[in-house]
Amino acid sequence: MVDVRASDEDRRRVIGMLQHHTEAGRLTLDEFSDRVGSVYAAKTLDDLRAAVVDLPAVAPRPSAPPSPPEPHDGRALLWTFALAIVAVALIGTAYALFHP
Repeated sequence: MVDVRASDEDRRRVIGMLQHHTEAGRLTLDEFSDRVGSVYAAKTLDDLRAAVVDLPAVAPRPSAPPSPPEPHDGRALLWTFALAIVAVALIGTAYALFHP
């Protein structure tokens, strides 16, 4: 069986798991540091598994629900267009004055 190469995302995921276990008190800071070093040196997914094989599985953290869009009455958009028109008019006037 050919072992699959580890990606940077795989390494970040395993380091996140190690951080979780360190926060939970399962790993000391020295153990965490040693394992992170082995994660960065890992070439395959099996190498990464070796860093967490003796630790319980970590449940994925629920993602935060998306924030609802802020209601608006269109005034902000109207002001943006008005300022853009004023800016174009000022640039046109300045161009006409300085480029006869």
